Amino acid sequence: MLLFYRNLKHTRNLVGIYRNYHPFRNTSGSCNFNVKGPYFSSRYCCSGKNSDEWTEDVEYLDESGSVIYSGKGIRSVEPGLDDHVMVGGLKKPILNASAVAKLVEIVKRWRWGPEMETQLDKLQFIPNMTHIMQALKVMEDSDASLSLFRWAKRQPWYKPNDACYITLFDKLNQSRDFDGIQSVFDDMVLDSGENGASSLFNAYNRVIQYLAKAEKFEVAFCCFKKIQESGCIVDTGTYNSLITVFLNNGLPYKAFEIYENMEKAGCSLDASSYELMIPSLAKSGRLDAAFKLFQQMKVNNFRPGFGIFASLVDSMGKAGRLDTSLKVYTEMQCFGFRPSATMFVSLIESFVKAGKLETALRLWDEMKKSGFRPNYGLYTMIVESHAKSGKLDVAMSVFSDMEKAGFLPTPSTYSSLLEMHAASGQVDAAMKLYNSMTNAGLRPGLSTYTALLTLLAKKKLLDVSAKILLEMKAMGYSVDVNASDVLMVYIKDGSVDLALRWLRFMGSSAIRTNNFIIRQLFESCMKNGVYEQAKPLLETYVNSAAKVDLILYTSILAHLIRCQDENNERHLMSILSATRHKAHTFMCGLFTGPEQRKQPVLTFVREFFQGIDYELEEGASRYFVNVLLNYLVLMGQINRARCVWKVAYENKLFPKAIVFDQHIAWSLDVRNLSVGAALIAVVHTLHRFRKRMLYYGVVPRRIKLVTGPTLKIVVAQMLSSVESPFEVSKVVLRAPGDAVLDWFKKPIVQQFLLNEIPSRSDILMHKLNILFPTSAPEIRSLSPPKPIFAGKAM
Repeated sequence: MLLFYRNLKHTRNLVGIYRNYHPFRNTSGSCNFNVKGPYFSSRYCCSGKNSDEWTEDVEYLDESGSVIYSGKGIRSVEPGLDDHVMVGGLKKPILNASAVAKLVEIVKRWRWGPEMETQLDKLQFIPNMTHIMQALKVMEDSDASLSLFRWAKRQPWYKPNDACYITLFDKLNQSRDFDGIQSVFDDMVLDSGENGASSLFNAYNRVIQYLAKAEKFEVAFCCFKKIQESGCIVDTGTYNSLITVFLNNGLPYKAFEIYENMEKAGCSLDASSYELMIPSLAKSGRLDAAFKLFQQMKVNNFRPGFGIFASLVDSMGKAGRLDTSLKVYTEMQCFGFRPSATMFVSLIESFVKAGKLETALRLWDEMKKSGFRPNYGLYTMIVESHAKSGKLDVAMSVFSDMEKAGFLPTPSTYSSLLEMHAASGQVDAAMKLYNSMTNAGLRPGLSTYTALLTLLAKKKLLDVSAKILLEMKAMGYSVDVNASDVLMVYIKDGSVDLALRWLRFMGSSAIRTNNFIIRQLFESCMKNGVYEQAKPLLETYVNSAAKVDLILYTSILAHLIRCQDENNERHLMSILSATRHKAHTFMCGLFTGPEQRKQPVLTFVREFFQGIDYELEEGASRYFVNVLLNYLVLMGQINRARCVWKVAYENKLFPKAIVFDQHIAWSLDVRNLSVGAALIAVVHTLHRFRKRMLYYGVVPRRIKLVTGPTLKIVVAQMLSSVESPFEVSKVVLRAPGDAVLDWFKKPIVQQFLLNEIPSRSDILMHKLNILFPTSAPEIRSLSPPKPIFAGKAM
């Protein structure tokens, strides 16, 4: 049955068409109409116009057009203005459930766009934020939810709502729409700027937690900074989620920054954050902060996990804070945790590197008792550390266990043991290790060969050293340096015969050495009087383009002065000639006559000394003058010796030897001279003093001869032969100037100081060799030959 109604006054006001209508009347004679509406609510919407009066006359007709009922009806209801509908004469409020259902129906149908917004604008009621929030909860599509929210934000009745934002963020998070979350977050920041951030506290924190859990740490950190700038409070869960995401993504410093903000805000970590934060702080080196958090965790009644203990033990040990590391290790056992193999390895390594081998060995024993099998690296570390510290017994014991455990020792393990046995002089043990190493197919290192060869050289096992060196050469090593080192060991030990044998072995094996070693061996041969073997060494030295310097030549001349064997003199003469030094040419010319030399002695000496580079060879020249004057005095060549001294003084080789202090004191200092040089200096200087005093009339108060304790007796004996007025004290011979003047006037003193050389050659020297002069053995002495100075005067 269809029911129609007709407006008696205005037919344009159509109320509606109702199907399946069954009218019935009540006892008062009025009709009740059961109009089934689509919407239900428990409260009123916002009020519209005043609808208390009846505005229309309405007739209700049946299908045939007969009037069933007529009476006053409702006026038209305008959408968006009225909060009710009229059913007959009754106001029917629009229920919240009905409003929400209508909103959901429109959004589901149109989803988004202008059509949806048009339909929403035509709603017959004014929605509020409660409707929007309930609609968002009902809808499952996040895009549709976001469209409804965008429409609501443009309405004049919109108010920011924390619960609404949370609902929307939940929907967006479920659909993994993080771009949408970021967009809504920006809108929320703008809303909070107008209404205050504290009203959206939960929504703010919910956004960051969702972004952090989704590993969107960059966006989460950006949102976190915006929250801080807006003045909103960040809760503990948000801090923990940020710390967790940064630590999981390898950004501990960002996590530490969040943690510092967290401390300032007075928030505390949760258990999972402690488990992440403490190991991260420890691994990054912030041990004090890590340990502080560890203590704080226990104060807050959180039970530390094994990962925290392991990280603290490892990091503290590697940082050298061994006491703290051991304390945490002990505390971990009190919590019921069993140390792992990795922890044992870390602890043992830390104590070994710190040199605390006793504690490391105790932990080593604990590790084995706990059922863990030490690995290859740990065996190696224990063996090498104890070997290098000199604890060879422990090292060899662990080394034996290592072999029994089936581990092949590394070359470094063998080397450390072998080198320490070599350093302690244990030849047998070192050779046993070397043979074991080569039999295992391992290649000894250069340092191992060096230590073994040095040990064998010190033990003077030349044949074994040669065998090892040849094996080293066969391994592909360059053996020249090692062979030279062995040769130097023999040279420093004074074993000249072994050094010469080793040098011959090197030559036969095509192993070269350097000129420095050859020179050292030559000087060792000279020192030990092996002159016959020394000459070939010098020839090798010279032929290899090495240059004999003045010091080496002078040292050979010094050996000649001390030599008392005529056969050895010949060898030394030959060695001097083999040097090819210009000093040897000078020596030969010095002992020839003026006819052959074609110039006086003094001029010849001056020319030689002018060719010396005193910036480079001043010390060598001073040494040469001392030795040469010794030789000339012993040979009786006083005139030549005085020429050498005069030229040496002119070239300022002995600048402070003679001092003229006006009329007060004149002095001669011979403390830094050899015996021969001192005697010549005294005679020559006294001759100069005599000339000044007698010819120029300058007489000082006193004259001093500073001799030192060594030369005092020699100079005093020489002057006593001519009755000198010099008195001998501790280190000085002194006399008044007047007494010396009177002494200078004596004829014997004049002859003594002028030192006229006898013309007979048999007095000057016993033999004259064409290349170089020699003298009889009985004349060779460092004591002054008195007959040379005083013979003619006496």
